[in-house]
Amino acid sequence: MAHPSQLGLQDAASPVMEELLHFHDHTMLIMTSIGTLVTYAMVVAVFSNLTDKYILESHQIETMWTIVPAMVLVAIALPSLRILYIMDEINDPHLTIKAMGHQWYWSYEYTDYEDLTFDAYMIPTQDLTPGQFRLLETDHRVVLPMQSPIRVLVSAEDVLHSWSVPALGVKMDAVPGRLNQTSFIASRPGVFYGQCSEICGANHSFMPIVVETVPLEHFEIWSSLMLEDA
Repeated sequence: MAHPSQLGLQDAASPVMEELLHFHDHTMLIMTSIGTLVTYAMVVAVFSNLTDKYILESHQIETMWTIVPAMVLVAIALPSLRILYIMDEINDPHLTIKAMGHQWYWSYEYTDYEDLTFDAYMIPTQDLTPGQFRLLETDHRVVLPMQSPIRVLVSAEDVLHSWSVPALGVKMDAVPGRLNQTSFIASRPGVFYGQCSEICGANHSFMPIVVETVPLEHFEIWSSLMLEDA
């Protein structure tokens, strides 16, 4: 989850998010270098007498500042396209869940299990127990096995929503009448928080997402208990 005064992104909990973090650092290094160089050039141009018509009207300089930005864009575009292909690839998922957005809660269906469905509402502040996070906890968590390809089908019943879990590198719009899909692999056990990332009405900020990743053996026990209670 995010922390107060946090400047960077959340710690990665999936291979895709690790790639996104690396791309973020790569791009920030390029942007910082460009910003420093441009600032230095502006300061020199303003506070020195080194500028003359041979610099201001130099074809060599104009050629250079056309070619160099193009090379910089290529250096950013290539890893970006690679990550887009990685995020779009879904290889034989071990488990599929369907997340349906409502005003203002999420309902989940484990499509590989019959009758394994539940709604996830935000826990009101007055009902929180010590250790739970305000505006982030739900009465039912999405429990998933770690180190397994997971496919998430996302849709909505009423208005636009967005199913987003930053630590897993997942964000997919929920559109009424349309079924979108995304996938991820949780690389470690943990509890990861997200929120609806599409302004969907008055209680938009009160429909959080909680994903708990556990070893496969624990997931099988949890699913068996849930099916017994259904």
